[in-house]
Amino acid sequence: MNKKLFLILIILSVYVVYPQVKETGTIKGIVTDKETKSPLIGCTVQVTGTNKGTTTDENGAYSIDKIPVGNYILRFSYIGYKPINRADIIVKSERITFENAELIQDAVESGEVSVKGAFFQNIKEQPLSLTSFSYEEIRRAPGAAGDVSRMIMSLPSISKVNDNSNSLIVRGGAPTENGFIIDNIEISNINHFPTQGSSGGPIGILNVALVRDLNFYSGAFNSKYGDKLSSIMEISFREGNREEFNGMVDLNWAGFGALLEGPLFSKKGSWLFSARRSYIDLLNKITGGGVAARYGDFQGKVTYDFSPTQKISLIGIFSNDWNRPEEEDVETYYGSEDNWNNTIGINWTALWSQNSYSNTSLSFSQLSYNDKYYEKGTGNLLIENKTTEQSLNIRNQNYFKINDIHSIELGFDGKYIFDNYDNYFGAVQDVTGILSSETKIALKPRTGKYGAFVNYIVNPVKRFTVTAGLRYEGFLYNKSSELLPRVSAEFRINEEASITASAGVYSQTLPFILLLMNDNNKQLKNPLAYHYVLGWNQFLSEDTKLTVELYYKEYKNFPMDESTPSLFILDELFYSYGFFLEHTNLNDKGKGFARGVEITIQKKLAKDVYGLISASYFKTRYCGLDGIWRDRLFDNRFTFAVEGGYKPNEEWEFSARWIYAGGTPYTPYNYELSKLNNAGIFDETKVNDARNPAYHSLNIRFDKRFHFSGSNLVCYLSIWNTYNRKNIAGYYWDKSENESKPQYQWSLLPIFGVEYYF
Repeated sequence: MNKKLFLILIILSVYVVYPQVKETGTIKGIVTDKETKSPLIGCTVQVTGTNKGTTTDENGAYSIDKIPVGNYILRFSYIGYKPINRADIIVKSERITFENAELIQDAVESGEVSVKGAFFQNIKEQPLSLTSFSYEEIRRAPGAAGDVSRMIMSLPSISKVNDNSNSLIVRGGAPTENGFIIDNIEISNINHFPTQGSSGGPIGILNVALVRDLNFYSGAFNSKYGDKLSSIMEISFREGNREEFNGMVDLNWAGFGALLEGPLFSKKGSWLFSARRSYIDLLNKITGGGVAARYGDFQGKVTYDFSPTQKISLIGIFSNDWNRPEEEDVETYYGSEDNWNNTIGINWTALWSQNSYSNTSLSFSQLSYNDKYYEKGTGNLLIENKTTEQSLNIRNQNYFKINDIHSIELGFDGKYIFDNYDNYFGAVQDVTGILSSETKIALKPRTGKYGAFVNYIVNPVKRFTVTAGLRYEGFLYNKSSELLPRVSAEFRINEEASITASAGVYSQTLPFILLLMNDNNKQLKNPLAYHYVLGWNQFLSEDTKLTVELYYKEYKNFPMDESTPSLFILDELFYSYGFFLEHTNLNDKGKGFARGVEITIQKKLAKDVYGLISASYFKTRYCGLDGIWRDRLFDNRFTFAVEGGYKPNEEWEFSARWIYAGGTPYTPYNYELSKLNNAGIFDETKVNDARNPAYHSLNIRFDKRFHFSGSNLVCYLSIWNTYNRKNIAGYYWDKSENESKPQYQWSLLPIFGVEYYF
């Protein structure tokens, strides 16, 4: 007993003494002009709240050492540029924290330097519908578990449909309408267990420890992005440590992994690699439990500088998903699933002068599906999907600053598609009661897409910026092409407030799996969306920003099936097995709209407290071939979210997120026909006439940091759906009981994690 007491006293004394040992770390980075990417020489960098600071050298680089571990704000100031503050700069024990900054020239003449909005930076050619997040904001987001898609669910532009999926429903757009760009390289889907023809899945692939920052465009994005109707998520991977070898291991609720990084070629480059794997299946083997899903991923980035103005970076993202659900463990169908999702690409960045630069990337992407599913109860084969979707891609962007008034951005992109489809879709009764015939697709399409753009950015007068863009897109498969004009403007009333506006036309090709169902589908036009956005930005303080936006989106040329004139085909992902039902009578007469108002108040972490409050009121509808306007499945009508956190000291952090949303529409079953057929059959006289109960959920999180000599530890605990709200995702027909039953979203779920940095 005395030995145990002695050991406890030693442990307690170590813990008491530990906080008194103040370890230190270093901050390094490069400061550049945000428009031209040229280095800024002599920029002042200050660690606020301390006497630590320095200026940048001839390469725009800076270094500040011997900073006590903790959370800091870096302030960057330079004559002729707007000062900026970068929050959430975590200094770790005996580690180098890299923090680059991009400054914007100050176009507003003023007698004194204003600090309003210093924690926020806009993109000149994208003045509205943009929200940016840093790595630390992504990492600690409650209810996200390191998933970048779930992290942005509190934004007012995202509909709240189903916690079981991270599909982004942006301003009424289907999950097929979102694009993802990482370091100028397109990623078709950033999720494990991806839904074919969509951009969603249950959980994200990306390791947020590689993410430097994230820009989310919820609409009105400029002409350099194409083939998407609703949103673009632009992610920057950070570089590895160029000074020393570092590593991190982590263990969380879903799996375990490791990250390693270090210098390359005498510090002229760096490397950064991450590998992760889920472990639930391993635990089941040990405990004798049932078979569970398994997934893993490997991703990394290698960077090399040919010269101070020429750099290449190689990124790779690879994932594998494996699942064998048993019949007794599922509600509707069971079988097997084995998917691969791979992208590898190289990006070349060239700084041609003080006023021009270019980015050019080449990449290869592959999505492979090997799925086989049977209907629960009958054992009928529903799907045998053997698909490999592959593409070679090129993207080029160039920027030229002519003078302080005129700038030009232009470039092109192309994609060579070589897919393989060997699919079987069994005879199945669809949601309207129609028995589809067996369908086989055995095709190897070879085709391509291409696009080119130009943006002209002009400041005709002080405080006023206009970006006029034009994009040309083509798709060889259906021999289509579109000329898509876009324009945006910002008028800065003063240092604290601005008015923004945008209008543009957007086009997107249909999912290939849908086009290949019938040769006549080649005649279908590409869907179009017309965006109109009006906004107001108000800096309430240097760390708090108010944004109000009104938007209207008009949709044209959407595919409709003449055999089910009341249903919207692209919503099939939510009430069927994906685009696997037979569609041989499609036309392009579908139309719809989405309109709404969004309000966001975002507070950065200047001291102790940070947060975001958002609200939206919107309506999204479509017109069936019968001429009747109906609500889309994503029509919450009203959403409200409060997210924030409190950091009482350098070791502890508490955060929470509460989301409320109106119930989504659904089509009730025709009980007489459903009972007769023992299958869920929609009541076609009441398509989307019913609504689910309102959605609301609370997620909380606790973080604790430990700083040791030469290493650091982060422990966190998060609880999803803390008060165990039974939110309904939809309804399914239980064949074993011949009855309709609700399908619930996630119940109370504890999430834990440990991250050790060395």
